[in-house]
Amino acid sequence: MAPRVIPVDPFDLVIFGGTGDLAQRKILPALYRRFCGGHFPEEVRIIGAARADISTEDYRRLVAEGIKATLNEHGPGTAGIPEFLRRVTYVSLDAREDRGWEPLAAQLAEVEPRPIRVFYFSVGPGLFGPLAERLHRHGLSDEDSRIVVEKPFGHDLQSAKALNATLAAHFTENQIYRIDHYLGKETVQNLMAIRFGNMLFEPLWNSQYVDHIQITVAETVGVAGREEYYDRAGAMRDMMQNHLMQLLCLIAMEPPAKFDPDAVRDEKVKVIRALDPVEPYHIVRGQYNAAAGGEGPDLTYRETVGNPRSSTESYIALKTHISNWRWAGTPFYLRTGKRLVARSSVINVLFKDAPHSIFGEEAGRHANHLKIRLQPNEGITLSVTIKEPGPGGMRLVDVPLDMSFATALGADGKNPPDAYERLITDMIRGNQTLFMRGDEVTAAWAWTDPIIAGWQARGDVPKPYDMGSTGPGDADLLMRRDGREWRGINP
Repeated sequence: MAPRVIPVDPFDLVIFGGTGDLAQRKILPALYRRFCGGHFPEEVRIIGAARADISTEDYRRLVAEGIKATLNEHGPGTAGIPEFLRRVTYVSLDAREDRGWEPLAAQLAEVEPRPIRVFYFSVGPGLFGPLAERLHRHGLSDEDSRIVVEKPFGHDLQSAKALNATLAAHFTENQIYRIDHYLGKETVQNLMAIRFGNMLFEPLWNSQYVDHIQITVAETVGVAGREEYYDRAGAMRDMMQNHLMQLLCLIAMEPPAKFDPDAVRDEKVKVIRALDPVEPYHIVRGQYNAAAGGEGPDLTYRETVGNPRSSTESYIALKTHISNWRWAGTPFYLRTGKRLVARSSVINVLFKDAPHSIFGEEAGRHANHLKIRLQPNEGITLSVTIKEPGPGGMRLVDVPLDMSFATALGADGKNPPDAYERLITDMIRGNQTLFMRGDEVTAAWAWTDPIIAGWQARGDVPKPYDMGSTGPGDADLLMRRDGREWRGINP
């Protein structure tokens, strides 16, 4: 099943922060893979921009090293690197000063007619304003230009509004591309295909048939390398407010009138605005501690961040409801955490029991369960009830109908494109469907801020949990109070 290659129009891409970790580890390797895939025309130019005083040749060597470090056996190989690097140049500049901006302007002016210009802000949010202001001061952007900004989109509602205002002072909303890389994952996009492309599911996708929904994003890694940022943010701001919120929106939103950027994002915003406030007893915060069952070389959370009194959560689980006609009364359970037993991102849709069993009490109670695996081993499992083989009565068992993307789609399923590959080609094409809109960001913070303010006012301290576990025991109690249980964190 070979994917259809649709080349993009000629473009110039300027990566501010071009020597940074994100550019070298994600952005440039994604560009290389799309280049090798035939998506880019001959006229493409990629310009790295950063404070480092290095030459274009030095920068090309840096880019080549980054690409080679990310390649795997399913990738395009290294043969295309020299040709790709021929399109890469470098400019040393300062975002807060005028140094280097004239050479950048000269490079961009070399090509006429002017191609699409994309400016990727692969820098901290504090530089978004200075970069936007200087792009206009030096005449580098016009109504067709696009800017790309990475999360975090603010630290709270007030800062998110300020950030939106800063960007809006120089660019219109349809020029601003806010990246949440989760939305670029193939399986995340498949949520919409599963829901709206299959008549089988959509009639049942409501509170009449769904008992509850669980969304889990579990990580085995800790916070090393992000200590300063993470201890100020925590799991609520770093993951729940954006990544899990996006998954919640896609699983719960109404069908848009068409697969159009604003139509899709309109429905996502409606979900966020319909979220109920979260009660204190429906929140569990945790912080990873020593490894389970003994001693080990791994540092605890507080040791990692160098703050022995830190009350920042590395784990959070909560229960919420969506107050609309489709989902009234159906609970949504969300959880995410660091240093857990397995890396797993999964959505579990648990359907209600049949209203009446004709098979008698000895057959037990059985309900259908749809499991959507986002990572690893991407795929879908639908649990159905059948008769257990053998004589001696009607004994029922639940069996999985399992579809692994790697098995069903062959090589394409085993090696899905990186999220950045899809998002970068979409931004060049001007398609904002998978990017967050300004009102979506502020709506998410308006729901998140009272939750954080509540536990700060109460002086809540995160519950300790063992590294390599499934999280604090209180998270299990959160489910058991409702007569439910978490579906295991596993691949």
